[in-house]
Amino acid sequence: MAMKIRLARGGSKKRPFYAIVATDSRMPRDGRFLEKLGTYNPLLAKDDEKRVVMNMERVNHWLAQGAQPTDRVARFLEAAGARPKTERSNPKSAVPGKAMAERAAKKAARAAEPASE
Repeated sequence: MAMKIRLARGGSKKRPFYAIVATDSRMPRDGRFLEKLGTYNPLLAKDDEKRVVMNMERVNHWLAQGAQPTDRVARFLEAAGARPKTERSNPKSAVPGKAMAERAAKKAARAAEPASE
């Protein structure tokens, strides 16, 4: 059985609240899970201690059993110090889009005009 530690969404429309759960990877996102390991409330401030609450003892138990955390949960575990930080690379995220590149070229051309006079 492939185990995952992932987020299960709760809360009402436009007011998300997530449970951090250990579940079989074949179950639906909000479906049956084996154990609730913590909570995540994205509406709270980033420095609020109640934004991410995890029972680290149980999380470590499931990790030892071979459960794989999802990307978001892995970031929570890195912030908590339970996992080493991994290097992430997304080189396309820094490249501006076509419209922004055109605007930047126009701005550079305007800035060069008064300097040449």
